[in-house]
Amino acid sequence: MKPVMKFVVQFGLALAAVIASAGAFSQPSLAEYEAASALMLKANDGNKHAIGQAVDAFKKLSDAEPTNTVYLVNLGAVVSMQARTTINPFKKISYAEDGMSMQDKALALLKPSNSRLAFDGVEAGLRVKFVAASTFLAVPGFFHRGDQGTKLLDEVLKAPGFAGSPTAFKGAVWLKAADYAVEQKRPNDARDYANKIVEANAPQVAAARAVLSKL
Repeated sequence: MKPVMKFVVQFGLALAAVIASAGAFSQPSLAEYEAASALMLKANDGNKHAIGQAVDAFKKLSDAEPTNTVYLVNLGAVVSMQARTTINPFKKISYAEDGMSMQDKALALLKPSNSRLAFDGVEAGLRVKFVAASTFLAVPGFFHRGDQGTKLLDEVLKAPGFAGSPTAFKGAVWLKAADYAVEQKRPNDARDYANKIVEANAPQVAAARAVLSKL
């Protein structure tokens, strides 16, 4: 599989696991965020038309609240997903770079005052770092994002707020860590993360058992 296409597939799988709201929202913006997230899920399921709709929805949210890091990191995610809509390799790369630039900005905007804001029990900072890490670890090596993605994923796993996060979120993070450990030929680490999912009876149990069966 070509590197750019591998990124599209890997990032799509990772994205499906982490789409959720976080941060401080008013009721109207929360409803709009949920609608945008639903479009993102449709896009991830193969509906290419929904990708553009998701970009428009998240752009509207981000334009209205430019400092909302969760809106911005997800906007970057769906912008990157536009790589699915073209066969032109230069456009694929451009979409990926544009999306990651937005995620860089979201990361730069994280401060102690907004990182710990939470919705559904997950700190905004953890959501932002995980979405960005999922992108950076999925893109081809020529983007030189692997080290940054590894660092962000490690920060999420070691964050004080991670232990108290909902099981579904922890399962998504552990699964990404397990898959990446397999890719990096670290079977013991992959086994440890997959077993955490099974022990916690997280929603990703089936995927974790699939990882374990390959070790």
